[in-house]
Amino acid sequence: MITLGTCLMVSDTLVPLLSVARRLSLRKLPRCAALSGGQAIELLAQDGDRKRFRFRTPMGQTPDCCFSFTGLRNQVTLLIQKQEVEEGVEEGTVLSCVNDIAAATQHTVASHLAKRTHRAVLFCRTNRLLSSQNPTLVLSGGVASNQYIRKALAVVAEATGLRLLCPPARFCTDNGAMVAWNGVERLREGTGILAPEVEVSYEPRAPLGVDITAEVRAAAIRPPPIRIKIPA
Repeated sequence: MITLGTCLMVSDTLVPLLSVARRLSLRKLPRCAALSGGQAIELLAQDGDRKRFRFRTPMGQTPDCCFSFTGLRNQVTLLIQKQEVEEGVEEGTVLSCVNDIAAATQHTVASHLAKRTHRAVLFCRTNRLLSSQNPTLVLSGGVASNQYIRKALAVVAEATGLRLLCPPARFCTDNGAMVAWNGVERLREGTGILAPEVEVSYEPRAPLGVDITAEVRAAAIRPPPIRIKIPA
């Protein structure tokens, strides 16, 4: 979660859906064979019952705006293992309840993003970090291609008086692809290209602006409940 001018931005967070898709062996389904993991989860979730399996929303007791999906992945993995035993199938077999698991996972991811974003908006507004004129919530990258997540963030935006801005779905690609394309354009223009002999240092966790996580936690903001009811 970062602030930029009048915008509050939410970064790409489709990784949990990709890992769950792999664990569910969704590529074995003909309708999912040509889809990415995130696309497969979204497709199957349309025919699933998200209420059949209930996962805890991650970091419920941590009053900041950080994202973490480790706990959710563990919950989903344990559920899949349990269902495999109940159905008497080996790992790698597509479960009969795969649609319901996809729907429950997608909803929990969307709920997590919505709750953390809601707190971020309230903190920014309280500390006058957002413009009073036309503040905007930007959802971009691969996560913005998921229509369910878009609708969940739209609920937050409407409740907090923000404008939600999402690029067209065809432009919501994986961040890695966008970075690579940026490199292609720079190569064509001959801009920012380093010679092979130049030494380059890499930062796997390069900071973006000033980290105010401690301040957010100290504020201990408890956002009021927002009903995220998204029709199928």
